[in-house]
Amino acid sequence: MDKRELGGFLRARREALRPVDVGLAEFGRVRRTPGLRREEVAGLAGVSVNYYERLEQARAPRPSPQVVDAIGRALELSEAERAHLSRLAGHAPPVRSGGVERVPPGVLALLGRLGPVAAYVCDARHDVLAWNGVAAALVADFGALPAAERNVLRLAMRLGGAVCSAPPGAVGGFEAQAAAQSREALARRPDDGGLRRLVGAFAAWSPGFAAEWRRHGVGADAALRKRVVHGELGVLDLDCQTLAVPGTELRVVMLSAEAGSVDHDKLTRLQLSVAASGGSSQLEEAGG
Repeated sequence: MDKRELGGFLRARREALRPVDVGLAEFGRVRRTPGLRREEVAGLAGVSVNYYERLEQARAPRPSPQVVDAIGRALELSEAERAHLSRLAGHAPPVRSGGVERVPPGVLALLGRLGPVAAYVCDARHDVLAWNGVAAALVADFGALPAAERNVLRLAMRLGGAVCSAPPGAVGGFEAQAAAQSREALARRPDDGGLRRLVGAFAAWSPGFAAEWRRHGVGADAALRKRVVHGELGVLDLDCQTLAVPGTELRVVMLSAEAGSVDHDKLTRLQLSVAASGGSSQLEEAGG
């Protein structure tokens, strides 16, 4: 049970709710603090106010699965948020950190069959473990980087957002996605000091990430829009889709464009260039 994270998560979710969201009348009273009051959450969940207060203050013993479920209902949590709450409360075994997770052969084969789509595989620490030629040509030459630098957050800090950012008017963003993914990963692997240090370094570098981290959000958006600035092709506004690999902590990130669009034509040109250089059939994997 991670008492501090549990308390912070409960407080963030409580403050994000309005009384009207859970069917409570406000009676015209001005609230000095955002969201629901602790006693309102306790009442909705059917637990004592003192116990709920101690949960938020990281002073309470482990809540039972029934209490966790009741609090999840009271706070109108999503499925992903309920799973996160259950893990923080100690009702799921932690994942051991350490070692590199192997990319399944089927996923490696998929990367090489995607055509004009830049794709790479990340683990829970945001390390890039495998990639196709289009991704190497579009985002970064992963194979030329030291293994320790093949990391999405480290690349963002190194490149300063000059290569990959959100296009104007895009809803959601990389910072929110990365914060949610990191929160869930640390709930699964609370002893992963390397990931904690990486999160701290990225929060110090990115105010947007730091703000999202304080929100305690989980359940990252699987679809984003990203703007990539390429040295030869110029600006590309792309769809970024993230797919979880079942039974693993891996995810496949794919950057693509609608067929017939200018950006799709640019990706096709990049794919043909990779093929002409002899890299079309090569699939690269970290350490292999």
